[in-house]
Amino acid sequence: MADVEFNRLFTDFKFTAYRLEALQRYDVTYEQDEFSRFLAGEARGEFPGIAEWIDGTVTKAVAAGKSLSRVHVVELPMSDYVRFECAWAYEHTVEAGEDVRILPVRRGEWPAELPHYDYWLFDSSQLVAMYYEEDGSFSSAEIIDDPRRVVEANHWRDVAQASAVPYREFARTHQDRLRVPA
Repeated sequence: MADVEFNRLFTDFKFTAYRLEALQRYDVTYEQDEFSRFLAGEARGEFPGIAEWIDGTVTKAVAAGKSLSRVHVVELPMSDYVRFECAWAYEHTVEAGEDVRILPVRRGEWPAELPHYDYWLFDSSQLVAMYYEEDGSFSSAEIIDDPRRVVEANHWRDVAQASAVPYREFARTHQDRLRVPA
């Protein structure tokens, strides 16, 4: 799937865009400098990649009455990357109107009813499987047209959302772990 086609899904959806996140580390080029600063204990500064997501996608979708949501299955104890993602990304995307939820699990355990891979589900009818390399770098996206798999992804979404806690509740419970030790 071409980037242009994938990016168009975020402007063309009519009602809902949902993401299941399964990885504990994503190797995203536009986050590398910020992730290094987070690990070094520096203050969060400009974060162009997240600013683009908030301004270019979340804010516009919310203003148009659309809903963006995600559930991240998070293994505890949290990886450095998940701590970074929570403190420097989710904190701000939630403020902009994205419904972010966390489903905490013990490391090495996985919710039996959920897949161990990422996907986007647009308007409960367009399924896009997201594929990553072992190091967390993005490999490819694939539109899945099989109606059974689309229905299955809707079921997974419902299970994940019902089992997860809103981001802010998770952050309050784990606030000390979201900071880098001094």
